[in-house]
Amino acid sequence: MATETNRIVILGGGFAGTTVALRLEQLLRHDTNVEITLLDSENFFTFTPLLPEVPSGSIQPKHIVFPLRALLKRTAVRQAEVKAIDLDRRTLVAAHCQACGNDTLPFDQLVLAMGSVPNYFGLPGVAQHSLSIKSLADAAALHAHVIDKLEHADLQDDPAVRRELLTFVIAGGGFAGVETIAELNDFVRGARRFYPRISPDEVRMVLVHSGPRILPEVSESLSAYALKILRKRGVEVLLETRVQSCTSDRVRLSSGEEIASRSFVWAAGTAPSPILDQLDLPRVRGGRVAVDPTMAVKDRPGLWAVGDSAAIADVVTGGLCPPTAQFALRQGRQLAENIAATLRGEPLRLFRFKTLGLLAGLGRRCAVAEILGMRFSGFFAWWLWRTIYLMKLPGFERKLRVALDWTLDLCFPRDIVYLRPLHMSQRIGAVGAAPEEPRACPLPHAAAVELAAQN
Repeated sequence: MATETNRIVILGGGFAGTTVALRLEQLLRHDTNVEITLLDSENFFTFTPLLPEVPSGSIQPKHIVFPLRALLKRTAVRQAEVKAIDLDRRTLVAAHCQACGNDTLPFDQLVLAMGSVPNYFGLPGVAQHSLSIKSLADAAALHAHVIDKLEHADLQDDPAVRRELLTFVIAGGGFAGVETIAELNDFVRGARRFYPRISPDEVRMVLVHSGPRILPEVSESLSAYALKILRKRGVEVLLETRVQSCTSDRVRLSSGEEIASRSFVWAAGTAPSPILDQLDLPRVRGGRVAVDPTMAVKDRPGLWAVGDSAAIADVVTGGLCPPTAQFALRQGRQLAENIAATLRGEPLRLFRFKTLGLLAGLGRRCAVAEILGMRFSGFFAWWLWRTIYLMKLPGFERKLRVALDWTLDLCFPRDIVYLRPLHMSQRIGAVGAAPEEPRACPLPHAAAVELAAQN
């Protein structure tokens, strides 16, 4: 008699979802009755801690991503968007693109690991007029955007317009916001050598943070050090200030100030994937799915949540696990072991992990680091930051490419080539084009993805 197949479906190819799949491949490598499938809107894994270095040109975009099909040997990888999930029938509907047909996929074990998306909190104009730093496409688009503004400013004679073009505002004083503005500050000020009409005084970098100190996750001394370094390098840091609204050329703050800028980056909040809103599941404040310490959803056998999608109790601190990569990695491993234990009828283990350390880059040869209770800042912390992340980057080839990028960055100025999206550059100077039909398979964030692919 045929043995029933156990179908494990993982939604999301980030740190948590990819780790679940990798660990399941190890644990169930001899079990031929298990099928593992991973769905993600991209066909690659992104090493997100290094994303802020892409807009500054310190790292080439494709060097911090790794093909999921090359990483996962026994897992069926599908590049698709999840459209609907039926928990009672244990099926989900997914599609490769809007013009493609829907596929129905059955499951026995379902892992919710879709990560997070920007949360604009309903602020007027923010979603429409801001850039983000959540994905490779976002980072590549930001890089192109900054170069475009430098080119435009160099040709502009109106002082008011030049101020708008050369003012860059980032909302959010956490890791993403601080690291991004530190990198952009280095890039713009370094690139100015190629734009002789732009004076140092015209460049304005503004970091807006709602709290009393930036990088609230690290100790007060390291937070103060980071603030000092940013201000010393020309970044205006506005504490206890919120963005109220924005337009294409203005950012309005809670202090009443209105900043003239055509470059606004939102890094001040995230929310779980909107697909969770379709599901009748217990949620906590912030929208994450409530799970027990084994990462199982109560009263839903075979349903699990992990990473940014899950509110997992931290048995060490008594609170909730923070949505960081190191927690997502450990959660992914533990969840895979619990799924394997479920299939074998073995007891499950509670998730228990204590933060090993925190790292934040502050731009050129400077960082802050907390590792195993020890605190470091300056050049040594920067060396630790690069060394640790280089070791954690998957794949020897990617390690080599990033190491080479960093080596070249130490010796040469950063690249200021502005690459138009392919679908735009191919038409420059062309005539006689017939009306374009919609693409059969439009890519997500098409222009930005094409920019990334050219690097």
